[in-house]
Amino acid sequence: MSDPVEKAFGTITGAKAAQIEKGEARNGVVHVVSLTLTKTADALIDPKLVLSWLLTALSAPGAMVGLLVPVREAGALLPQLALARRVEASPQRKRFWAVGSAVQGIAALGIAAAALLLSGAVAGATIVVCLAVLAVARSAASVSYKDALARTIAKRRRGAVTGLAASVASVSVFGVGLMMAAGLFEVAVAPLAAIIALAGTAFLLASVIFMTLREPDKTPDTEDDDGSLAALVEPIVTDGQLRLFVASRAALAVTALAPPFIVMLSATSGRSALDQLGPLVMASTAASVLASYVWGRLSDRSSRQTLMAAGALGAAVFGVVGGIGLALGGLGGAFGAAAAIFAAQIAYEGVRAGRKLHLTDMAEDAFRARYTALSNTLIGAALLAGGLFGIAADRFGPAPVLLAFAVIAALGAVLARGLEEVQQD
Repeated sequence: MSDPVEKAFGTITGAKAAQIEKGEARNGVVHVVSLTLTKTADALIDPKLVLSWLLTALSAPGAMVGLLVPVREAGALLPQLALARRVEASPQRKRFWAVGSAVQGIAALGIAAAALLLSGAVAGATIVVCLAVLAVARSAASVSYKDALARTIAKRRRGAVTGLAASVASVSVFGVGLMMAAGLFEVAVAPLAAIIALAGTAFLLASVIFMTLREPDKTPDTEDDDGSLAALVEPIVTDGQLRLFVASRAALAVTALAPPFIVMLSATSGRSALDQLGPLVMASTAASVLASYVWGRLSDRSSRQTLMAAGALGAAVFGVVGGIGLALGGLGGAFGAAAAIFAAQIAYEGVRAGRKLHLTDMAEDAFRARYTALSNTLIGAALLAGGLFGIAADRFGPAPVLLAFAVIAALGAVLARGLEEVQQD
């Protein structure tokens, strides 16, 4: 293995020289660089933190601030079923991903321009519309990526590639947390607009780089498929493993829903959540740096066991944090809140790595896009329903909600136990 790119690829994935296919190492570099750029951009334009602060600074109505997360999550997941058939019919899936990334970049630049030129309700409405465009574009990238990955990187090496990108991106985002902790975002709109413009540029650059991916130019045989809605949803009826995967993933989605409730619980300790956002973002990104690559490598060995372990960890973390919240009425200050976010993020990274690799490896090439779209559409609906937990938190407090999350995460781990070992050839 004299090629330095192949050497690096072998070190990252654990593959031997004879196992690496022609062009695979180069494709691995394209994946890592492109994903690093988009994952960094995702964090820089995070609706839960950056955009919420931006709309607040622009004096946008509170209702518009409340729309940010639902628009982002639903927009990125719900359209995928409608896009799946088009992706399946395309000879190269990288084109969908590249176009999706480019549109996200343009939408992000639109948000930055609105922040600099507008204010109040007009700015809020413009930013929400731009975010909706960004979310729909993201759905195109999401539904096509697993196919592009499976076509260009061999099984048992895919998790290492995506995990490395997540870890590298988290390092760059750590600096944003430092700026938050320093109070920079509370001073002026301009720094926020600059960060969002940087995110838009990263999306555009990722689009250009991803088009250099050497993907086989072929269209899977789907002649027996009539392309109807019934055909698209048929797998959830006929494939018991897909149903089990979706049920497990839906339960484990609480690892994504939990952080805002931890923030709410930390705010009851006598300090405002806004004062603690910087340290919490730093804790979250530090956990991503440490955990993403490790979880990715574990998923290459067994995505099933990764989901089980991450679900069990999430159950333990939410149980402990919820119990402390009930006993003490808070988390004991910024250190306790940061520690809770750190542990919760490690569990979330495990769930994310495990469910991405499991779906990628379980589905056949011809129908991977629809499996992805069908799964994501159902999870998008589940996440919208997850908004009811916010109502429960208003009524009962965040600690009981976290305890409920602990039970649900444990259920997800139990369901994952019934999944097949799809990494075994």
